[in-house]
Amino acid sequence: GDGPVSLSDGDVTLTNATHSGRILLVPDGGQDNTYTLPAPIAGSMFRFVYAGGAADATDAIIVTPGNSNFYVGGVSFLDSDNEVSSVFSDGNSNSSIQLNVPQAFDITIIGKDSTNYQIFGNVTSTTAPAFADQ
Repeated sequence: GDGPVSLSDGDVTLTNATHSGRILLVPDGGQDNTYTLPAPIAGSMFRFVYAGGAADATDAIIVTPGNSNFYVGGVSFLDSDNEVSSVFSDGNSNSSIQLNVPQAFDITIIGKDSTNYQIFGNVTSTTAPAFADQ
């Protein structure tokens, strides 16, 4: 398969041709960065992996094209204070996930159909990730 894609430090609009099916290496950002997914296609897959060498002081935000293209599912939150919990989307309009000051993450987002994305994975941080509407 194709190698990983190193995402730039800045807002990025993803495409199926360039990004689907590949590991997306997310940098230690100089500011909060927003990664915008394309319209869902059944079977498209985006895997975001934190590639920074230290805890990030900024956030990575992954959004769909809009609230009608919402996330289904959730992620495991591995609190660096040794607590574990789960954070879920509302399953009807949450189209944004904010990975707050991450130390590590591995998030997979799969197109379920032409409307929605399935999301799963884990985030390590001192602050829980958050799902929201855009």
